[in-house]
Amino acid sequence: MLCAGYGKRLYPYTKKYQKTMIPLHGKPMLEYILNGLIYAGFQDIIIVVGYRKEQIIDYFQNGKKWGVNIEYIEQKELNGTGGALLLCKDSISNNNFFLTWGDILVPYEVYKKVYDTHRKEKYDFILVANYTKDPHLGAAVFCDDIICKNIVEKPPKGTPGSNLNNCGVFIFSKEIFEVLKNLKPSERGEIEIPKALLKGMNERNWKVRVVKMEKNQFRGDFGDKEKYEQLKDDSSWLQFLKI
Repeated sequence: MLCAGYGKRLYPYTKKYQKTMIPLHGKPMLEYILNGLIYAGFQDIIIVVGYRKEQIIDYFQNGKKWGVNIEYIEQKELNGTGGALLLCKDSISNNNFFLTWGDILVPYEVYKKVYDTHRKEKYDFILVANYTKDPHLGAAVFCDDIICKNIVEKPPKGTPGSNLNNCGVFIFSKEIFEVLKNLKPSERGEIEIPKALLKGMNERNWKVRVVKMEKNQFRGDFGDKEKYEQLKDDSSWLQFLKI
């Protein structure tokens, strides 16, 4: 779970809180995501922390209260999602692992579907895509049926040619680390996971399985102030988390 960022778009809330720890209907945002992973069957959790790390560590501690094992890794240099993931390399023993952004929440059944798809279909790389009118704020995902063919990070508004967006929920093979460590930073100075995926698809023949969410399925974006306030003012979305 990647939770190191400042959350600039959530200011002034992040003046006091780590963005994943902002209260939402009685819980910090991050606890909803953790509960979703537990529902899907995950027990060993790594949380990459940075800004206001003590809020996350003091609240979740070793995870015993939730029946899981939590390890913390600090990202001192905020150099992107890929940079955060690289820090976890030596702590991951399994050949495959689950990854989620720390500010994106989907229904718990989606986490479970991703895990079940990996176990049944044996894909080493899985990407969850959600439907949107225009994925210009995220990454446009292009696929041939269930296999990803291209990912375009932050395409110009009105130009993507796809209504599928990179949701921020994945399963990866440890081979991703071999690509990340040799990946050049983006123009923003960040090592970006979508670029690593694209490089693996083009140069290593990775088959990236796309799990598509339903068109109107709930997706909570906690990285944006306006969207957070919508979720804060309306609790009806809670019913969509767990069946």
